[in-house]
Amino acid sequence: MFNLLLTLLFGGVLGFIFNKLKVPSGFLIGSMIGAATLNIFFASAYMPNQTKIIVQIIAGAFIGCIMEKSDVKRLPQIWKPTMIMLMALLILNLTAGFLIYYTSPLDLTTSLMSVVPGGISDTPIIAVAMGADGPKVAVMQLARQILGIAVLPGLIFAWDQRSKKNNALATREAYTKKRQKSKTKSWQAFLCTLAVASIFGLLGNTSGLPSATFVFPIISVLVLKLFFDFAYIPRWAKKIAQVLSGCYLGSTVSSSNILELRYLLLPLFIVVVGYTVNCFLTGKLISHTCHFTQKEAMLITTPAGASDMALISADLGVENTDIIILQVVRAVVVMTLFPQIIGLILRFAQGGL
Repeated sequence: MFNLLLTLLFGGVLGFIFNKLKVPSGFLIGSMIGAATLNIFFASAYMPNQTKIIVQIIAGAFIGCIMEKSDVKRLPQIWKPTMIMLMALLILNLTAGFLIYYTSPLDLTTSLMSVVPGGISDTPIIAVAMGADGPKVAVMQLARQILGIAVLPGLIFAWDQRSKKNNALATREAYTKKRQKSKTKSWQAFLCTLAVASIFGLLGNTSGLPSATFVFPIISVLVLKLFFDFAYIPRWAKKIAQVLSGCYLGSTVSSSNILELRYLLLPLFIVVVGYTVNCFLTGKLISHTCHFTQKEAMLITTPAGASDMALISADLGVENTDIIILQVVRAVVVMTLFPQIIGLILRFAQGGL
């Protein structure tokens, strides 16, 4: 109990500091570094195995809450770019994952989960549940998020400025209608959401299906949100889940794991190049086939979160709400289906072996 409280305190304080310093996913990264430091130097970090179940339930409930009814109504109009985006991401995930597996010491599960374009706090925990190396997945996911938030928008802006100088590109009228967000933000809705997510999360945990502890809460809360408009998870709950996730991942890190980080240089290079190429090539395809401007299309394929893209697109002078809706759809579909697909591939690969 003392080690548990010490780990939470150390991880929580460092997570708070990292968040104040505006580090991407500061609570997760700070708490992971805090718990890892405690474990490496004092061998006293401890988090129970049940932590990953709690984190998956909260994270699944949070993702289930982000889809709005207005988003669903827009889906028939944006199904084509949605399918192109998701198919491109799946191809990238599998291609880069296998490339990492064959060119680095990482196992197949870690390689494939490292490239999943999902949440930085959710993916490592799911990866651990599937038998992957959680801390390595977290490092790879952090690199992807930094690329999506800090690097690609700058490249898109530079490309757009150059294109404007070279030719006068036709632009279409942006869909500027605001997303109609749910007004339900009561503690009753929060407790109801938590209860529904917990029940279905525990059912998923006993089912034996890959990542069902995470997927079942997403689906159940999504139904609660869209049909009853009575689902709500406050951001502080997500931050608590990030601290728990970071502390759990950090508590599994040893000094030998730190030495193994040098093997991540090539995988990190593959991830950065893969997502950069996907941004420009898939963006060009969406632009040519789905009536988006090139800048809008590249923002759609940028591997950042929906809330991040809302701020980034506004900074770049883009007010097309479809970009945000597509990012929301990506978050829900990727975290619901991609681990299942990877689970099937792993079972097939193990059967072949």
